[in-house]
Amino acid sequence: MKFQIPSLIMAILERDLRLALRHGADTLGAVLFFILAGALFPLALGPSPELLRRMAPGIVWVCALLAALLPLDRLFGAELEDGSLDQLLMTGLPASLIALAKMMAHWLTTGLPLLLAAGPLAIMLGMPSGSMVVLLTGLFLGTLILSLIGGMAASVVLGARRGGVLLPLLVLPLTTPALIFGAAALDAAQTGLSWGPDLELLGAFLAAAIPLCPLAAGAGLRAAVE
Repeated sequence: MKFQIPSLIMAILERDLRLALRHGADTLGAVLFFILAGALFPLALGPSPELLRRMAPGIVWVCALLAALLPLDRLFGAELEDGSLDQLLMTGLPASLIALAKMMAHWLTTGLPLLLAAGPLAIMLGMPSGSMVVLLTGLFLGTLILSLIGGMAASVVLGARRGGVLLPLLVLPLTTPALIFGAAALDAAQTGLSWGPDLELLGAFLAAAIPLCPLAAGAGLRAAVE
C-alpha cells in the first residue's frame, strides 16, 4: 500500500485537473475577478500614480485573497454530492492525503493562474519593475497558504447548512497573517527597505500549514462522510 500512495495521489490530482479543464469557468472567473477588482481601485482612488503605487501591495494581495475564495465551496462539495468522496476514502488512502491532493489541484487551477495574472495587474497599478521578484515570490508562498487554509476550511463546513456563507468567515481571519507579511514585503521592496524577514515569516507560515492543514481537512472529510 505504501508504494501505491504516490500513484493514488497523482490519480486524484490528475482527475481534478481534467475536471478543471472541462469546467474552466471557475478558473476563468477567479482570474477575471482578480483583474477587474484590481482595476476598480484606480477608479475609486483617483488617477494619482504615486497613490496607486503606494497602495499597490495591499490591492494585489487583497484581490488575490478574495479571488482564491471563489472556487473553494466546490472543492469537496461535488464529491460529497455524487458519492465519489466515499469512494476516495475507501481506496485506503489517508483522508489527509486526499485533502492534500485536492489542495494541490486548487493551487494549480486557481493559485497559479492568479500568480501569472499578478504581473499585468501590478504594472497597471504602477508598481516598479524591481519589485516584481518580491511580488511573485510572496504570491507564490501566499497562494499556497491560501489553498491549504481554504481547503481546510472547505472540509470543515462540508455538508453544513449555508456553508458558503461560513467559508469566508473561517478563511479570512486565518489568512490575515499571510496578507500582512506579503504586503509588508512588497511595500518594503518599493521603499528600499529589507524585505527578506517578511518573506521568511511567510515561508514559516507555509511550513506550519503544510502538515497541519491536510490533517485538519482529513478530519473534516471523515466527519462529513460519517
